[in-house]
Amino acid sequence: MEIAYSLSIALQSYLPLVIATIVTLLAVRSFLTRPHKPNASGPATSAGKATGSSSCECSCSCNGTSVSSVYLNGGIAGPAEKVMLMADVSKVVAERQSGASMMEQLVPEITSHALSYLDYPSLCRLSMTNSLMRKAANDDNAWKALYHKDYTLEQDSITPVNGWKAYYAATRAIMTVNTEFFNIIRDRSLPAMSRFWLKSDYVKCVHASGEVFSGFNAVIHSWQLAFNWEQGVEFHVRDVRARVLTDMAWVTMKTYVDMDNGAFNMTNVFEFHHGRWYLVHHHSSVMLADGDVEQQIVHG
Repeated sequence: MEIAYSLSIALQSYLPLVIATIVTLLAVRSFLTRPHKPNASGPATSAGKATGSSSCECSCSCNGTSVSSVYLNGGIAGPAEKVMLMADVSKVVAERQSGASMMEQLVPEITSHALSYLDYPSLCRLSMTNSLMRKAANDDNAWKALYHKDYTLEQDSITPVNGWKAYYAATRAIMTVNTEFFNIIRDRSLPAMSRFWLKSDYVKCVHASGEVFSGFNAVIHSWQLAFNWEQGVEFHVRDVRARVLTDMAWVTMKTYVDMDNGAFNMTNVFEFHHGRWYLVHHHSSVMLADGDVEQQIVHG
């Protein structure tokens, strides 16, 4: 039973790579099977040319003169030559249709569903294979599905201004910045915390103690006191939710110093200035247990 479970977990972890490989192979097959134009400046050297005793697959007369050469030389083709010419055109059309990519023949809904199994790096690598895969990998529905899978379903009804791919990238960036905030707290680096906040008089910080600090200098001083009083804290962050606008973003999360004790609700608000995100508001409050909530409601 444990072996079967381990195999299922392993297959799920490799599923995005397998799908990306299959789609890439289909793209390569499509490129190789497409008919190429013969070199107009020289004689044809393709396998379709009759050599020796091999059968001739081109539209030509028995003496080796092609039907198209009749028109090129100013001649007039007879009924037989016209039939052969029409057959030649039909053959070219059929070859081009058979050389079409299987991805091109799929309906958009199936393509989007197949691409939804890919993760962020795989979808980006797929877009760099060729123009067809780039078009498929840039599909807005595929990036919307990826966003919902990696982040949240809460924003299903919104329509990002620059599309879901750009919105996914912006969300990924703000998540990285938010993670850096907790790395600074763990390292107790006051210089890094000073660079992290926007130098403005309207920034605010509300610590878990309930104290409110307003203005850049007061906020940084509060972190200096916190770093002097406490050792480096390793937060476990859960239930992260982000909303990104053009020049503003906010992130809500639950954090734990210990998974059994020390739970906090946190909110970070960022503003975009000079090509980067700055923290302008931090709020931390102790997460009340169920019994504490009932007691607070009664006393309220």
